Amino acid sequence: MFKEYDIVVVGAGHAGCEAAAAAANMGSKVMLVTMNMNTIGQMSCNPAMGGVAKGQIVREIDALGGLSGIVSDKSMIQFRMLNRSKGPAMWSPRTQNDRMRFAEEWRLALEAIPNIDFWQEMVSGIVVKDKRVVGVRTALGIEIPCKAVVLTNGTFLNGLIHIGEKNFGGGRSAEKASTGITEQLRSLGFESGRMKTGTPPRVDGRSLDYSKMEEQPGDDIPGKFSYLRESKAPAKQMSCWITYTNESVHDKLKEGFDKSPMFQGRIQGLGPRYCPSIEDKINRFADRERHQIFVEPEGWNTVEIYVNGFSTSLPENVQYEALTKIPGFENARMFRPGYAIEYDWFPPTQLKMSLETQLIDNLYFAGQINGTTGYEEAACQGLMAGINAHLKIKEQEPLILQRSEAYIGVLIDDLVNKGTQEPYRMFTSRAEYRILLRQDNADMRLTEKGRALGLAKEGRYQQFLEKKEAVQKLTQELNNIKVNPDEVNEGLERVGNTTIKERTLLSNLLRRPHIGFNEIKSLNTDLAVTFNKFDEEILEQVEINLKYESYVDREQKLADKIGGLENYKIKVDFDYDRVKALSSEAKEKLKKVRPETIGQASRISGVSPADISVLTVYMGK
Repeated sequence: MFKEYDIVVVGAGHAGCEAAAAAANMGSKVMLVTMNMNTIGQMSCNPAMGGVAKGQIVREIDALGGLSGIVSDKSMIQFRMLNRSKGPAMWSPRTQNDRMRFAEEWRLALEAIPNIDFWQEMVSGIVVKDKRVVGVRTALGIEIPCKAVVLTNGTFLNGLIHIGEKNFGGGRSAEKASTGITEQLRSLGFESGRMKTGTPPRVDGRSLDYSKMEEQPGDDIPGKFSYLRESKAPAKQMSCWITYTNESVHDKLKEGFDKSPMFQGRIQGLGPRYCPSIEDKINRFADRERHQIFVEPEGWNTVEIYVNGFSTSLPENVQYEALTKIPGFENARMFRPGYAIEYDWFPPTQLKMSLETQLIDNLYFAGQINGTTGYEEAACQGLMAGINAHLKIKEQEPLILQRSEAYIGVLIDDLVNKGTQEPYRMFTSRAEYRILLRQDNADMRLTEKGRALGLAKEGRYQQFLEKKEAVQKLTQELNNIKVNPDEVNEGLERVGNTTIKERTLLSNLLRRPHIGFNEIKSLNTDLAVTFNKFDEEILEQVEINLKYESYVDREQKLADKIGGLENYKIKVDFDYDRVKALSSEAKEKLKKVRPETIGQASRISGVSPADISVLTVYMGK
């Protein structure tokens, strides 16, 4: 029935969409298989993209030529740059999105790629020959032959939904679970486990009293994710709202604890530490009198509201009664209850850095199957799996992003080398090179790589070159222009800054705290004319570069020094038992992970610096 495809992608969530788009845009013939073509690119949880560290990931996806940033911009209803009060390394873009338009834009984008075909059905297993995947098998018994497979099953593998004392199979509300894959992978030697996540109830926005809540509008001058000029910031925005739980809410929720699947042991999987259910929050933080509730509209043309911060698996009547005790929710009408969902996952220490499995050639895992949580974490894994699956079948070297190159590199390195025991979420604190990995310079870090892959197309590349040239030109001007004390001192006093006593380079003034281009332009009319010809994006980039120049240089030198270990390759069949001086734990971990370089080996949990020294000396011999 089917001809041989280059790549079959199983699942059409955030990971699957990026995987299919990347591989197809690089030239592979791709089959995207999903159980429901009406839920391609669906936002299963909150209607938002980005946030702390996650916004950096979306920008990195965009710089490489992925589509999450473009889709987010097209469906945006609000934009906010988080952490503006902190340093630029912490600035994180975030969008609220129209849930229905987001999914629609993803489907339209995928259908516009000629190399992608679609098939709606459940995949029940993979076809393996000589330890190499050669196809997938569907529930109808149809085999789709291919050269590589990317599994992006999300929460669907043996998914089990819990609401109070009730539970039933499902990968998402009103959607059936996927069966067969877990059992087959276990029979092939893979380890698996159970994790859980949850979602809050949705309510009718017409039934809420917003006068009792705090309004949270978008930025006055909204930004966007994509570096492409064609991608636009929204002309208008919708507000979100903030309210809080209270003791009455907590008391009502506690009444349902005896029927809680989490507290009664019916849920075995570990949930996300940084996004706990409301019952978990009031149990673990009993001293807290209230918890924030973020009220998020689901889109321009719907009244449905996402109650962020109220994730729960308590009985539906308890959920409802507790909700009505939240200020502004007294007359709330519930559309659908919250629930918890358990699903199968596979520890990512069973993967190579390319996201290919160690046990089966040309089989790739991406997204929640690897133990991550979040749209952005899933999307970047899908992008990398799609890229590397294409490169593998073309007999080319995989793309491995280093920890100093991208948050994507940090995420994959953490997963493969350290593993995870709970749903993994990205934070800026996970990256040791935060000043290098800012949201404003993702294009400078990664567009060249996207171009080399064939993902960053000509138009994007030309825009990148123009920006790069403008940044260099402006930096050069700042390093050439000197100002006299009588030209700027009055203005410096006006903005509360120390005056100068001799001719000073403008670049040195810009390095000062509380002096930006707006202040520079206010010092002198001629300066304003000079710099008004540059876009705001260029001004911001140059200002950050100058202010943090010494920190950037220091981080880069450290990254280069440590990165040297990546040049020491380790053979796949290296016999660690021959290295007698290695600790027993190190041998065990090294044999399990099978690191590809000394650098990767140094980041494996349980492998000490002494073990790395021994290994380096042995390999040197």
